[in-house]
Amino acid sequence: MESLNYYLQQARQLHTALGHFNFATADVLRGIVEAAKDAGAPAVMVGTSEGEADFIGLKEAAALARALREEYGFPVFLNADHFKSFDKCKEAINAGYDSIIIDASKLPNKENITLTKQVVDYCRSVNPDISIEGELGYLRGSSEVQAKIEISPTDYSKPEEVADFVSRTGVDRMAIVFGNIHGIVTDQEEKLDIEHFSKIIAVEPRPYYILHGASGLSDDDVRAAIKEGITNVHFNTELRVAYKEGIHQVFHDKPGETTPYKYLAPAVEEVKKVVAKKIHLFMEK
Repeated sequence: MESLNYYLQQARQLHTALGHFNFATADVLRGIVEAAKDAGAPAVMVGTSEGEADFIGLKEAAALARALREEYGFPVFLNADHFKSFDKCKEAINAGYDSIIIDASKLPNKENITLTKQVVDYCRSVNPDISIEGELGYLRGSSEVQAKIEISPTDYSKPEEVADFVSRTGVDRMAIVFGNIHGIVTDQEEKLDIEHFSKIIAVEPRPYYILHGASGLSDDDVRAAIKEGITNVHFNTELRVAYKEGIHQVFHDKPGETTPYKYLAPAVEEVKKVVAKKIHLFMEK
């Protein structure tokens, strides 16, 4: 199997993007992989936050991703999503993860660079094909439905700081902030500042740029970001909502249902619908 960076490079050349979808259970993971493959994606990234990893287990997540990759003959890359410490990143790499996001964005810039470089150096010593992502800027919100999140241009990643960060750390990928937030908001419109992103990529074109917090964004904003140079788009909250609503619908229709696969399978089908829709959006040219 080619490396993750190979597929990101292909996406950059084609002005498309890879999808990244989070999971905390084996049924959702299988649904993501099946939907991505059926929708014609060249590969898919699947991720666990620290909380999701604690729930399913790092080694278990790695074993499941590996098994599905072999079963479907399809490139599945497992990502440690927004891991905050060197020890946690090291644990994920040693468990068999293919990719790391070391998120030290809440630390002062100097400390962020130092910690990110430590993770990069460790990953390179273990496996040069591991893809490493750093983050710069203040990405507000959390992966849930929220009423409103205050967004300020002062939170945005600054072009010169991004260039310095990439040069000092050697990351493959950069998570940046240009109007995006984590989660879905109900009382405001989410809107990306594409012009600001274009300034970042003009100053520092080397890394693969990543859009986090895409749940709740319009398709037009996602399209514009990909056209401008985003090569990987993260969705989590929309999948969580689809899964939850799928389960609720089963219990509404059949309140006495007690067989897990009978109420979980329809929920996974709802997740697959979301994944397929996003893959088609990412693959537009």
